[in-house]
Amino acid sequence: MSKRSERASDTATGSSTVSSVSTSPVSPLLEEHADLEASFTDFAGWQMPLKYGSELSEHRAVRSTAGLFDLSHMGEIAITGSAAGALLDYALVGELSKIGIGRAKYSLLCNADGGVIDDLVVYRLAHEHFLVVANASNAPTVARELVSRAEGFDAEVDDQSAQTALIAVQGPAAQDIVQALVPDEQVAVVTELKYYAVTPASVAGIDVLLARTGYTGEDGFELYVPNEQAVQLWRAVLDATADRGGAPAGLACRDTLRLEAGMALYGHELTLDTNPYEAGLGKVVRLGKEFVGRDALQELSERPIERVLVGLKGTSRRAARADYTVYDAAGETAVGVVTSGALSPTLGYPVALAFVDAALQESGTELTVDVRGKKEPFIVTPSPFYRRS
Repeated sequence: MSKRSERASDTATGSSTVSSVSTSPVSPLLEEHADLEASFTDFAGWQMPLKYGSELSEHRAVRSTAGLFDLSHMGEIAITGSAAGALLDYALVGELSKIGIGRAKYSLLCNADGGVIDDLVVYRLAHEHFLVVANASNAPTVARELVSRAEGFDAEVDDQSAQTALIAVQGPAAQDIVQALVPDEQVAVVTELKYYAVTPASVAGIDVLLARTGYTGEDGFELYVPNEQAVQLWRAVLDATADRGGAPAGLACRDTLRLEAGMALYGHELTLDTNPYEAGLGKVVRLGKEFVGRDALQELSERPIERVLVGLKGTSRRAARADYTVYDAAGETAVGVVTSGALSPTLGYPVALAFVDAALQESGTELTVDVRGKKEPFIVTPSPFYRRS
């Protein structure tokens, strides 16, 4: 029996067996990960690689050279038609109709009460063609909401998630890796592609949608490709990544990378009980247009913010984790809750994101966090904690 059919790995959520009879959604690259002896975890119902060896070494590979990620669990939803831009303006909090062709914008899908259903990226591929990329856990909900909100608009919503694979190469060597795999006439296209921009390209002889976006704080590219070509593309990009000292990277290091970069994770910093203003995302809301949740967000924008999302830097070695309680400096009064936290592999000290009382948001404010029964000192500090040079 091959490793592909017999591999079983302990994961963060328990024991996960990779097999052909799994009822969980699976990436078209599942057997590639098994052959690389990945440990698997359930993520939003998907069997995905948690790590291939050491999550610390994978984290450092992304910071120093490059890491290759399988993100095929993400959702891809095409919006087409003469009113595609108008639909997205109505459905999301931003003005997506103003995106230039070949560019992208970060936005939020909110409910009528102003709570965040999902944060997502929208690419404009043509005048009447947009691509919405949703988080894995929310992709079906986002697709349903867009279909519902499309009523009355001359626009079509097509959920292409099940047919689309997504591969990301992130790190200082990412541009060199991609350039090595495109035809000579497209090398300049890669070099000149701006951050939050997208273009068709041929990578390793495969037609892809190439975007210069990412979720690690490093330069990087995301490659969208039909499932049936995912394995061929993965192998080619993996070889080019390994040639430059990089490595495949799993979801474990992706989480510490995005935390160092101060990027929100849905289900942690963003939820249905979170509004954009307290999460520090009020700048993406455009109240001068009609959209679902506008009235609620207008009212919220006029109220004092009671809690805010802040960065925390630990002064001991013990890391705060999600759902740990934040206290005042004396450790007596609860003033908030940690949403994400870890010992930063790059910086060497604990970092966290937390919602705290608005009066405590000033940089330098001393707080404490209950870390398994002991109050550990933390200081409010600006995020991102890490910025690439």
